[in-house]
Amino acid sequence: MILNDRIAAFSVLGSFLNQYKTTGNKMDTTIPSSIDFFDTVQDKIKTAKHYNGWFTEENVLFSLEQWAKALTKERLTDWLAVYDLDQISPKTVGIVMAGNIPLVGFHDFLSVLITGHKVLIKQSSNDQQILPLLAEYLIAIEPRFKTAISFTEDKLVDFDAVIATGSNNTARYFEYYFSSKPHIIRKNRNSIAVLTGDETVEELTALGQDIFRYYGLGCRSVSKIMIPENYTIDTFFKAMYPYNKIIDSDKYANNYDYNKAVYLMSSFKLLENGFLILKEDESYASPIASLFYEKYTAIEEVQEKLNQDQEKIQCIVSNGCIENSINFGQTQHPKLSDYADGIDVIKFLIEIG
Repeated sequence: MILNDRIAAFSVLGSFLNQYKTTGNKMDTTIPSSIDFFDTVQDKIKTAKHYNGWFTEENVLFSLEQWAKALTKERLTDWLAVYDLDQISPKTVGIVMAGNIPLVGFHDFLSVLITGHKVLIKQSSNDQQILPLLAEYLIAIEPRFKTAISFTEDKLVDFDAVIATGSNNTARYFEYYFSSKPHIIRKNRNSIAVLTGDETVEELTALGQDIFRYYGLGCRSVSKIMIPENYTIDTFFKAMYPYNKIIDSDKYANNYDYNKAVYLMSSFKLLENGFLILKEDESYASPIASLFYEKYTAIEEVQEKLNQDQEKIQCIVSNGCIENSINFGQTQHPKLSDYADGIDVIKFLIEIG
């Protein structure tokens, strides 16, 4: 199977996923195998929350929407145009997937297959429902993928390279277990927003998407804000108000109540608005329903701190005051070339091939 065939298959998958939207699902019978798969995928979307309470129908649909937008022939072609994929000799690449947000391991799945390698997948128990079904669809429209895709519930064996994502603790195990193979090992990372006080209401409201989407569980979710010494926090809280319905989630509300109680018992000074807790803290990884903040006196000191801590940070949001930052509201809309931890997965896959 040549590259153009693989791109064509994934672009058809993108068209298939485009039937599922947060605004409503609608079958398009002109899409190959849609009649065979549409209802089954729709059922998986609706029941995902029964296997993982954080995987609400809205969040699963949002994830599918982002992949539908990414998996077009034009975007796939543009993404891969800068690489030489002609000399790859197919290898088996194991993927140990995380399960913090829906389809969090799909980019690795896509990258391995689009480069012509075979994939051996070990899913997280928190995210096992949808990817196998999408793999079945991919095989249905391009049967040559059948020998290239396999799943396992056991330890990975018989692989040539591995991509593993986990916590800082599991990363140590991964480093040991996979030390003899070419590997990418990802650890915990968090995202941060840098505010200057000059942001518009629209920008701050967009920041709410970066904070609350997926309940803040993604590595691209903003878990901390940097604010000037004289920042008026009421401005921030007013811009967050449109997201107040998040407290209607029992799991989120339980975390809110628990973390608030822990902080108060520890005599921490808190700021809160009924659905989000702000705590002054130098760390990056804030608990669910909490957002850390840190004050600064000069933007240069923020830039220096972020440069020093770059291995802890996934992405930075700002109005352009920080180098290599992205716009408010864009953390959950990554491009195909926005690699997790800044590690070029396609380059890695070329080098092992």
